Amino acid sequence: MATTPGYSDVDKAEDVKHLHSMGYAQELERRLSRFSNFAVSFSIICILSGGINSLAQGTSGAGGIGVGIGWLVGCFVSLTFAVAMSQISSAYPTAGGLYHWGSILGNRGTGWVTAWLNLLGLITVLGAINVGTWTFFIGAFGPALGIDGSLTNQMIFLVVITGAQALINHLGIKLTAKLTDFSGYLIFFGSILIAVVCLAFAQTWDFGRLFTFHNYSGDAGGGVWPQVSNAWVFALGLLLPIYTITGYDASAHTSEETIKAASSVPRAMVMSVVWSALFGYLFLAAFVLMIPNMDDAAKQGWNVFFWAFDQRVPSGLKEFVYLVVFVAQLLCGLATVTSASRMIFAFSRDGGLPGSSALAKVSPTYRTPVAAIWTAAILSVLFVWGSSVVSVAGTSAYTIVVSCTVIFLFLSFTVPIVLGMMAWGTPKWDKMGPWNMGRGVFMLFAFLSIVSMILIFVIGIQPPNDWALYITVGFFILTAIVWFAFERNRFQGPPLGDIIAARQAAIKAAEQAVGETGGH
Repeated sequence: MATTPGYSDVDKAEDVKHLHSMGYAQELERRLSRFSNFAVSFSIICILSGGINSLAQGTSGAGGIGVGIGWLVGCFVSLTFAVAMSQISSAYPTAGGLYHWGSILGNRGTGWVTAWLNLLGLITVLGAINVGTWTFFIGAFGPALGIDGSLTNQMIFLVVITGAQALINHLGIKLTAKLTDFSGYLIFFGSILIAVVCLAFAQTWDFGRLFTFHNYSGDAGGGVWPQVSNAWVFALGLLLPIYTITGYDASAHTSEETIKAASSVPRAMVMSVVWSALFGYLFLAAFVLMIPNMDDAAKQGWNVFFWAFDQRVPSGLKEFVYLVVFVAQLLCGLATVTSASRMIFAFSRDGGLPGSSALAKVSPTYRTPVAAIWTAAILSVLFVWGSSVVSVAGTSAYTIVVSCTVIFLFLSFTVPIVLGMMAWGTPKWDKMGPWNMGRGVFMLFAFLSIVSMILIFVIGIQPPNDWALYITVGFFILTAIVWFAFERNRFQGPPLGDIIAARQAAIKAAEQAVGETGGH
């Protein structure tokens, strides 16, 4: 019997039937409501993580206008991808959605490349999110606890919190959903809390500051950006919202655990961006108004958030705000483990990774892809450790790779969007799902996504992130070699056509093995 209010056995049978029609078994457990699916993406975006840890990209760039105008521009860039992908996700609601879309709308090769772009992006962004949490923890609580920011302490912290995030995911989607639901509410609360505190302790409400431009590149901005022109410093500041508003593909990755996925997932994807944009603007604008002096704030560089709170907010209230932000950042990592593990599971289910048979296994007890969860967690920690001890031309390899992370993620969004433009109206994609904004809207936002991808790439490879260009080019050269030398003849991709019909007996057996009866 169905146990979720508003989700009947008929609804569940329809979800499972849709999944069977794409050649997959209902091995994961459908427990995520529409809000829960939204909360997973909203938690990964986590404006209280990226919006705070990346704040200097705006305040040490173009100043107040970097938030007042730049935040809105950057959020619209992210929205173009979310709207375009929402249309595809409604037609093809599967775990590892981007990989599946890249295969169905294109071919095995485009799906394989999309999978690797998305997978590498998710693993590195998981590491980056938890490093950001560590950085915030040290800035907020390190002095009081007597903990320094050494690499050893950082790695101990990462092992503990990433292990906890993996364990919670291991124990079932029900527990994870409860925590990510809480995270969603906490982010709303935290954003309002910061906004109220900032406005209450601001000396004046000088709204003109939000639209005042000043070039703080170079030494004037604490060296966050090298000395660049006025146009470039504003463009570089767009990385604050663009780097923050990403990860909404998590709604697609958890499709097979979401009720009424064909309509819930696309809505959650779009609304996670919209609400993040609005509430992010609320507390960031209030923060800019609280800053005592923009010139002094710019000089603080990456420490600007703590500096401003030290200047204006009483200690007890300040520590409470820090605690709310810290918990939200921990839950951001939790949701990212969910997303990355579902991508590994989905790709392995079609034989895309070494050890695929183990990585694609679902625990009958917890109905989660246990091996995929722990693999995502371990790889993210190893990435941070390995890249932190290696330097390239005097720059930490970690810094260089993280600058590529968002480029890889947005490229993984762009590939299926472009393929969707070409496939719409053909047998590959002959009808929209229930979330249907019309072909015209899809084509418009697909085109805007391509323009946005060009913008992100051009901005993302500027100094000090110029190594990102070489890594991105190197990635495509390496994947081309691996594909044509090894994978083209081995990797079969997702089931299509007659293969789907032939797999129905195996699908039934897989569902019986984990105790799933919804489709039978």
